Amino acid sequence: MPKTKRRRVPPQRIPVSKQDLDRTQKKATSFAITYCWAVMFSVMRDKFGWGPVRLMRLWQETIGMSESIREGYVKIDDLVKTLEEESGIVLEDFKF
Repeated sequence: MPKTKRRRVPPQRIPVSKQDLDRTQKKATSFAITYCWAVMFSVMRDKFGWGPVRLMRLWQETIGMSESIREGYVKIDDLVKTLEEESGIVLEDFKF
């Protein structure tokens, strides 16, 4: 019995399931968040001399704020607007 030739499917044509797409998106999001945290905590430690106690307090307050956002008590848009108005920090214009 002769072997049948199978065509190679170009990578851009390989079907992907919704579950695979969601998993990849979560992985990319997790990497981006970890990257941002690593940069921020390293700057606080290296450039501003924050020790483990202050860093842990910052982390705990950040987790608390994140829970408030998740529960709907605070909106991210409001935080971005407040930072811009009160501190002059414009997060929306940040480019990599």
